[in-house]
Amino acid sequence: MESFSIGVDLGGTNMRIAAVDQSGRQIETICTSTRVRRGRDLVISEMCGAIRKLAQKFTGTHPFAGVGVGVPGIIDMDTGTVYAAPNLPDWTNYPVKAEIHRRLGTAVILENDANCAVLGEKWMGAGRHANGMCMVTLGTGVGGGFVFNGVLWHGMIGMAGEIGHMTVTPDGPPCGCGNRGCLEQFASATAIKRMAAEASAAGKAPELARAMDANPEFSAKLVYQYALQGDAAAQQIFDTVGWALGVVLSSLVDALNLSMYVIGGGVSSAWEVFSPALFRELRKRSIVFRVSDPGENRLRQDKQTIVTRALLGSDAGLIGAARLPLLLRDSHTAVPHPVTA
Repeated sequence: MESFSIGVDLGGTNMRIAAVDQSGRQIETICTSTRVRRGRDLVISEMCGAIRKLAQKFTGTHPFAGVGVGVPGIIDMDTGTVYAAPNLPDWTNYPVKAEIHRRLGTAVILENDANCAVLGEKWMGAGRHANGMCMVTLGTGVGGGFVFNGVLWHGMIGMAGEIGHMTVTPDGPPCGCGNRGCLEQFASATAIKRMAAEASAAGKAPELARAMDANPEFSAKLVYQYALQGDAAAQQIFDTVGWALGVVLSSLVDALNLSMYVIGGGVSSAWEVFSPALFRELRKRSIVFRVSDPGENRLRQDKQTIVTRALLGSDAGLIGAARLPLLLRDSHTAVPHPVTA
């Protein structure tokens, strides 16, 4: 009988909770609005209610391994406390793991949401055959994570993978982290929207300017649609996205020499319009990539550097979160308790 776990993908606006079996199949998924303004207690209550519902529904037929929760913030991995979460303003120094355990009485593992996405892609996505991989997640911001020898790498204080705050150009746009010219300022959905506004204000993007005036919900997705239609300004914006990714990835490839680098997150849906610039930069800047470029066929297949788009889309973080308690169970370090009624 296959066991199952429950994964939670907690965002600033939406929350998804899924029962996932040990083969990676989503048995059932519940989606709800996070509505962070209502306060963390209501969010946790809804989360625990959905977890309880799924656990009780499937525990009779499948052994239950526990709960994994992906949170967009900085986490103390030892205590399960969220130090800071920009999209969850009242979660600062909040003992999330202890609170969920108090309500449900089950094993709970907290993890950064980008790390959950990496784990999901490693388990069921593009990286399933890679022993080592790096993932860059392009969304409202830019995140990332690493798998070394099949295991997530957290770093000394759990903040490894802050790829979005690697410097692309020292005199670039200011970033909320205090640096300038971070990757997040060139390759996130927020950056794409900002670059479109800047080009429109400078008179360099008349079609985008008209679209911005006509649509108060103007977004990076709309810029992508204009790029697909051949709009020069929109294409230039995505060339900048690819260039910035290429600059950062060239350093990561040279420094780490991993077998796979995966680009995920919502912006990765624009892969076809930004990846040409990404590969141009990689081939220009990275000596390791030039030697191990699959397009050159110089080395055998297991010695090539693969740079590719993620396969799981928005499910990566959810599946990765569900993977956490299964890994804990397999390590024999803990035995979860059943969810209480």
